[in-house]
Amino acid sequence: MWPRPLTIDSVTDLLDSPEELADALDATGYLADDGLATAGFLALRMGRPLFCEGEPGTGKTSLALALATALGRPLVRLQCHEGIDAAQALYEWDFPRQLLHLRALEAAGDGRVDVETAERSLYTERFLLARPLLQALISAPCVLLIDEIDRADDEFEAFLLQLLDEHAVTIPEYGEVRAEQPPLVVLTSNRTREVHDALKRRCLYHWLEHPDLAREVTILRRRIPEIGELLARQISEAVHRLREMDLLKPPGVAESLDWARALLALRRDELDAASAARTLGAVLKYSEDLDRVRAKLDALFA
Repeated sequence: MWPRPLTIDSVTDLLDSPEELADALDATGYLADDGLATAGFLALRMGRPLFCEGEPGTGKTSLALALATALGRPLVRLQCHEGIDAAQALYEWDFPRQLLHLRALEAAGDGRVDVETAERSLYTERFLLARPLLQALISAPCVLLIDEIDRADDEFEAFLLQLLDEHAVTIPEYGEVRAEQPPLVVLTSNRTREVHDALKRRCLYHWLEHPDLAREVTILRRRIPEIGELLARQISEAVHRLREMDLLKPPGVAESLDWARALLALRRDELDAASAARTLGAVLKYSEDLDRVRAKLDALFA
């Protein structure tokens, strides 16, 4: 079997409450509200996957990154996409190396190779390429991020069920691989489609909202220490007004941070209609949204 990972210093056993987890996340720069801290704490204590759903830009992916840092665990990330399959997510065999191995056996045996012995030697760890899901099982304890599961198809969801249930997978030519310590699994979805109940039943669920105004100001000042209180508040207020408009893609926290960095790069310490017009590309990503907002800039910053 693979060599087990070195023991990782972790604060997991020291976290006795959601408040302590919130403090640990806070130390990484991630501000979790009571509901999210409770969901994360229960996922740790109960050994259950955490399914995070919400609009893009609400901090779902960042939560997994912050959990890995706060818990002192490595992060293993699987980015889902349309058509993803087991070979991309779990494992595949290194066929070129297997072929070279067979040729070496033939050369060593003057062209005579025992078929059973050769077959057994081909399907070993030496030739098994671990993709994110298998890597998470063999490197646990870790945080496994299955990002944007709503982009994958129904068959891939079904494939995940054994892993979520048993923290194990079965490789036909090799056998079962089971985690000695279950990874903390965080699944995210932007709700581009509904994820099946069979997967949701195996998880704790949390819906992430955009932060309120005060929390967004705090996030900006925490993540970008050089920003002033006035500019952080002006950006947060403007972003909240943009989210109330009928936009194709309302801005998330990531866009707020980008907007702040863009304005600071231009050495602006205040946000007005003129500076907003020059930097809207940092916060809006569709031409239709840009046109709609530019037509109302004076009203937005009145």
